Amino acid sequence: MKIALIGYGRMGKAIEKIALERGHEIVLKIDVDSKEFDISHADIAIDFSIPNSAFENITNCFKNGVPVVSGTTGWLDKYEEAVEICNSNNGGFISATNFSLGVNIFFELNEQLAKMMTNLADYSITMEEIHHTKKLDAPSGTAITLAEGIIKNTSKSNWALDVTNKENEIPIVVKRVPDVPGTHSVSYTSSIDTIDIKHTAHNRQGFALGAVVAAEWLVNKEGVFTMKDVLGL
Repeated sequence: MKIALIGYGRMGKAIEKIALERGHEIVLKIDVDSKEFDISHADIAIDFSIPNSAFENITNCFKNGVPVVSGTTGWLDKYEEAVEICNSNNGGFISATNFSLGVNIFFELNEQLAKMMTNLADYSITMEEIHHTKKLDAPSGTAITLAEGIIKNTSKSNWALDVTNKENEIPIVVKRVPDVPGTHSVSYTSSIDTIDIKHTAHNRQGFALGAVVAAEWLVNKEGVFTMKDVLGL
């Protein structure tokens, strides 16, 4: 597979290492200083860029017949527009807030637990996410996906940063600690007990591996997919 890397920061470099180990070729490395390039040389693009440029980069790929795996967050207000451009160009697209295979299993566990807890009114729900100090967005896209999974399966209608007193909101506590790749937990607490589920990333390799696996699955496919499709969940 000939891969174009859109964004060549820490994640881009981690993806490059794993892709090369799995026998793929990196044909383009597109970063903030990149000027002119021909994306059509690639079989697929993996995007871990910045929110301000993600939409333009992704839709440029679709217009040039290159499918995209994107892990950039903070631009998703334009997601539906990107989907329309993908479909109109018979493109392929997977966007995820987290490509870690373990996290995507965690997403499924989160939704199943929410379904089981929905009628147990004595339990309050709280969430916590911890990331390295260089992470700019808060809460993380992964935390928002977890909250949305709970909202879809309970009477909760929104999430809020830190403390909230509203019954319909899920409070998300955000912490920034040096050198933490990502830790997410969901807690259900009553006066009797607490039920916790937690995912702890030990390094960035899981995110990079998942993105490469998703690219391997998506290449030569048309349509808009999720990591559920990749993992057969």
